[in-house]
Amino acid sequence: MKLDHLYQPYSSVRNTVFAKNGMVATSQPLAAQAGLEILRKGGNAIDAAIATAAALTVVEPTSNGIGGDAFALVWTNGKLHGLNASGPAPNSISIDVVQAKGHEKMPTHGVIPITVPGAPSAWAELSKKFGKLSLTEVLEPAIRYAEEGYPLTPILGKNWRIGYERFKEILKGEEFEPWFETFAPAGKVPNIGDIWRSPGHAATLKSIAETNGESFYRGELAEKIADFIQKHDGFLSKEDLAAYRAEWVEPISSHYRGYDVWEIPPNGQGLVALMALNIARGFEFTEKETVDTYHKQIEAMKLAFTDGKAFITDERHMKLETKHLLSEEYASSRRQLISETALTPVPYEPPKGGTVYLAAADGDGNMVSFIQSNYMGFGSGIVIPGTGIGLQNRGHDFSLDPNHSNALQPGKKTYHTIIPGFLTKGNDAVGPFGVMGGYMQPQGHFQVVMNTVDFHLNPQAALDAPRWQWIEGKKIIVESNFPNHLVQALIRKGHQIEIAPDTGGFGRGQIIWRDPDTGVLMGGTESRTDGSIAAW
Repeated sequence: MKLDHLYQPYSSVRNTVFAKNGMVATSQPLAAQAGLEILRKGGNAIDAAIATAAALTVVEPTSNGIGGDAFALVWTNGKLHGLNASGPAPNSISIDVVQAKGHEKMPTHGVIPITVPGAPSAWAELSKKFGKLSLTEVLEPAIRYAEEGYPLTPILGKNWRIGYERFKEILKGEEFEPWFETFAPAGKVPNIGDIWRSPGHAATLKSIAETNGESFYRGELAEKIADFIQKHDGFLSKEDLAAYRAEWVEPISSHYRGYDVWEIPPNGQGLVALMALNIARGFEFTEKETVDTYHKQIEAMKLAFTDGKAFITDERHMKLETKHLLSEEYASSRRQLISETALTPVPYEPPKGGTVYLAAADGDGNMVSFIQSNYMGFGSGIVIPGTGIGLQNRGHDFSLDPNHSNALQPGKKTYHTIIPGFLTKGNDAVGPFGVMGGYMQPQGHFQVVMNTVDFHLNPQAALDAPRWQWIEGKKIIVESNFPNHLVQALIRKGHQIEIAPDTGGFGRGQIIWRDPDTGVLMGGTESRTDGSIAAW
């Protein structure tokens, strides 16, 4: 992507950052610095991404943890590689046994919705396949933050308190006590600027580093995890952990106006972003700030998302193939439904027959798009005593309806919200991008790609532009700085528009683009959080 084709029409407290030798963009300044430290030590972009991801489990535990899942897209030596480090449901779980415990739907917190965590396996796989430094060297900054402590940043402190107040009301039971002991020691939640330490977290990271992740799945940590879950009548076992390996996958893509947009295949929801882009590809968008542009974007996204929720699950269990959902046949049939007024979407009829994101790049052209999450902020509310391991609650997204595509089954991976994105042009990498935040993520990817490709915004402007989010039916929420005249025009087209009181629900993104001729890197970071870019 030629840098002089991009401009910035939006005012921002941040400017696009330029660098030559390396860059890390993420939602917490100390984590970005951890990645930069590894680059300066001679590590590559993959090493920097691992260091940043591990550091984020310490310095942003409100969004991710050691017991979370991860996905990555890695550009190296002229090829894009995909890594799916989401874990399956335990082998002892089933719809019948969950319902026998009195649940009509999958619970949100506790031991039941915990699936096999994939993040440590992601770090180990990335390091083994592409890293230059040892995992012990790469995890050292994260271990240091956990041992020595660090001061809470503003958005982190706000989200920490929100999570604590919510958990204090809803988490009752002995199994939740380690969470409060870890994140609210002595019954006190840390405030903005307070120093928080987690020595158990440091010890766990050391063990993962020294064993290349083996201790987490087939060693002492695995025993601690399984024993605690089993003690509290959960399903995750030592056998489930021992059988797990992160999976290398072929990325999927959509060609959009001269660029290829890449995502991880299902069980991730990146397919939704590609489906929406394929629908939008049939329209011409000459100006960004028009009611026609927003109307068609919203309609394309609601159709794609409705279908994504109907069909996306573990790819081995999908009722409709990914290649069909990416076909022009599909896109054309859905595009024809878009008229001058808002529609109420229904699923496609097939033809008969709390998350963290980071981007990293180095001076040699290696680039990484990496996302990691515990889900819904602090996740399940389960922390393994003395380890700092906060476990995710990804199983919550399983359906207990046996006829649903995403029905719970033992050994099955659930529909997954976290998605990394990547952009290429011809044989060149443009770079990694991502917008974290639950079901906002494919909507954020869709908007960022169009901001970049259709409207020529630079990375910071593409992130700063006011966002919208489709919720259901005709309901759309927009940010408070979304132009009022466009809100009124969309209402006249039948959209039910609500203006959000804050920016908390609109995702948090990062972008790094690379000029193929000069190697110059340009990065944007999220103004809606404590975002930071570290570069040299």
